[in-house]
Amino acid sequence: MRIISGKYKNKKIILPKDKLTRPLRDQVKESIFNIILHSNLLKIDLRNSKVLDLFSGSGSFGLECLSRYAKNIVFCENYKPTLNVLKKNIDNLDCWEQIEIIEENIFKVLKENKYFKSKFDIIFLDPPFKEVRVIQLLDDIKKNHLIEKNGIIILHRSSKDKESFSKNTEVIIEKTYGLSKIFFLRI
Repeated sequence: MRIISGKYKNKKIILPKDKLTRPLRDQVKESIFNIILHSNLLKIDLRNSKVLDLFSGSGSFGLECLSRYAKNIVFCENYKPTLNVLKKNIDNLDCWEQIEIIEENIFKVLKENKYFKSKFDIIFLDPPFKEVRVIQLLDDIKKNHLIEKNGIIILHRSSKDKESFSKNTEVIIEKTYGLSKIFFLRI
């Protein structure tokens, strides 16, 4: 896996060795960034954006945002083996000054809402495919006012699953790539 574009282009991303972590494939990541950069349906300027990467794993999405000149990234990950890989990837890019890591359970983080100093332009939400509390996560993001007015939530799910969202969630774009389904949402 690698950084696709920007100031860290072609830098390698270390992946976790265990089977519990499912990294975002380069092809899917590249498609997501093409949509962010070129879709008329989104009003997002990736440059200088604030990004929240929930269930961040190796940090592939957030680090790609940083490479493309996002202002800062907040990673939220608490699975220790993956957290160590995330930190190594940040070390390898030497980009700590623009990064914060929250090493807590994401449901706890969103319930307590004491970790966030500002709203985000992009929230990337990549829970395990077996996680069924997606609507709760979206509701907590909305309740805590974590997203900017024109901000987007990008949700990565299994293409095999049928996702249903609450009535106040707008699906802007939905794309399927093999085993992955990507939703661009506004709440």
